[in-house]
Amino acid sequence: MEGFLMKKYAIVYCEHQFGSMDGKTANGLVRDSGLYEIVAVIDSTKAGQDAGEVLDQKKNGIPICKNLQDAIASAKEKPNYFILGIAPANAFLQKEERQVIIEAMEAGMHIINPLQEFLTEDEEMMALAKRYGVTIRDIRKPRPKKEWTLFTGRILQVKTPVVAVLGTDGACGKRTTAMIVAKEMQKRGYKAAFVATGQTGLIQGASYGFAMDAFPLQYMIGELEREVVRAYETERPDMIIVEGQGALSHPAYVSSAGILKGARPQAVILQHPPKRKVLGDFPFVEMPTVESEIGLIEHFGKTKVVAITLNHEGMTDDELKRTIDEYERKFRMPVTDVLKYGADKVVDRLIDYFPSLQKHEVAVS
Repeated sequence: MEGFLMKKYAIVYCEHQFGSMDGKTANGLVRDSGLYEIVAVIDSTKAGQDAGEVLDQKKNGIPICKNLQDAIASAKEKPNYFILGIAPANAFLQKEERQVIIEAMEAGMHIINPLQEFLTEDEEMMALAKRYGVTIRDIRKPRPKKEWTLFTGRILQVKTPVVAVLGTDGACGKRTTAMIVAKEMQKRGYKAAFVATGQTGLIQGASYGFAMDAFPLQYMIGELEREVVRAYETERPDMIIVEGQGALSHPAYVSSAGILKGARPQAVILQHPPKRKVLGDFPFVEMPTVESEIGLIEHFGKTKVVAITLNHEGMTDDELKRTIDEYERKFRMPVTDVLKYGADKVVDRLIDYFPSLQKHEVAVS
């Protein structure tokens, strides 16, 4: 059985997708593994490379392997968890993925499944888990329906500033930016609570949140309100930072609307990949402009976009710097890439924007 004190060494499966949009769960875990120590990544198309070097041009000692057997042999510690690190648009299991999960259970690994297809409702998978003495955790699986909540209005009593990191597309870095901003706030002595709204943040061990896209829209609003209020009442933080999903303008997703309704953020950070010309998983739809997305967010959410953060995919360092300068002149707000340059500009802006944060900034070295 899964032990409470068991050290969690995990192999992350990301065949054909590591470093890409649909590999965002694996990418996030390699950058910030949270509860787990990642001992190997599976992607045969990049086998033999270092996972950190592929993602961020910085070696991190995590090998990329061609298959499960290679990953087990390459791991410095014996893996006891297997995390499905892919995030396809349809979020359902493919035949070859099903087979490798079975092989991981045979090897004694607990299964972490972030897909919409719940393995705990799969009789064969549960029988195999029982046979091999391992557990299966469906990250997106909602709590029982009878516990779901509608919007109550309690969010209106939250006195702490709420900031949402929204985007112009799916898989463009919203969670990464939200977590880096939260860490920079904490570094400066503020108590920042992070509310996850997707599977990766939950795997990383976020104290608050749920997978919004597993809920009907009517309930996702109330459920998010409940999580923000819970963070407020539990920690009385200086700031609550909510991870965004998709984009408000996105034709396929509605979670951003639920975030603006359920969390009622007073400020928004907009994440944008300047080189992306069409929506990631929907190449027949052009990307929205930064101007149009800001206008839509501010009108729909009755809030203010206070900073822009960039995803540097496909950009040279010179292009990134020129784009930052251009956007700052054009939009008259701080613009940065938090992975390349950190979150100082964004946090400075938030402190300037919210008077309650100016009263007790504490420098922490």
